Amino acid sequence: MLRRRSSLLVRPELDDHALHVTLAELRPAQQLPGLGAGHSRPSWDPVAALLRDTGHDWDRRTHRFSVLAGGLPAAVSERWADDRPDDGDALVLRAFVRSARAAVDGRAAARQAEQACLRAAAACPEDPAPWLALMDLMYAFAVPVRDAVPVWTEAVTRAPWHRAAHHRLLRYLSPRGHGAVSEMLDFARQGTERAPYGSPLALLPVAARVELVAHRQRQDSLVALVADGHWNEPRAVEETDAALHRWFHTTTPPHAEAVTDLNLLAFALTRTRRPSEAAPVFRRLGR
Repeated sequence: MLRRRSSLLVRPELDDHALHVTLAELRPAQQLPGLGAGHSRPSWDPVAALLRDTGHDWDRRTHRFSVLAGGLPAAVSERWADDRPDDGDALVLRAFVRSARAAVDGRAAARQAEQACLRAAAACPEDPAPWLALMDLMYAFAVPVRDAVPVWTEAVTRAPWHRAAHHRLLRYLSPRGHGAVSEMLDFARQGTERAPYGSPLALLPVAARVELVAHRQRQDSLVALVADGHWNEPRAVEETDAALHRWFHTTTPPHAEAVTDLNLLAFALTRTRRPSEAAPVFRRLGR
């Protein structure tokens, strides 16, 4: 009898089990009147405990805020901020939720989201996360890159090698976002050159190449036909080598979005036809 394959791990929380448990606990609350009425503890309590346990791991805090903003009923964050108006975590989560919803809710909601981000930044002056929520808001409303860079600078001043901050600006600079190819590639190369050994920022040029190929494939049919050739360039090999040696083969502890970066590296090794080197990446990636 053939064994049934285990399901793939494809969920926004990636391999963050504590985050997965928290989301699973609160998602049924959407069906409850008052989101927690009749229970001995408020609906937001599991979220508060999760974020309290996260401490000052700025990388994981940003990942958890981002996923919670998309996975929780919005009323949970609003209730928490109303119940605990001086709680920094509550204010940051509300900033992420309002920024995520503003693109659907319109300009008035965008102004409220901006104020929520600034209030959260004032309440948590060491935390880069409120500035990244503001970047998400600016990206959704196509604010020019020149106005987004100072916000990014606020984030990396607090956490210089913050993975999410660099990938957000890379997305901003992408021609599929609000930038241009040259700006994106320059930023990726400079970012990885400055990053310390073992930093996942070693993958920035690989991520930029993925964006470049995707951009070319959206253009006219002739350009799209040769877009995959970007993986055959010598620089593509150099970028993938750097990601292997400066990140994958180091002893750096896994970061919050390590699964995403492993997937990116496995993709690059596959596209550059290096299956023997891709195999250990796939093994570490797991499901």
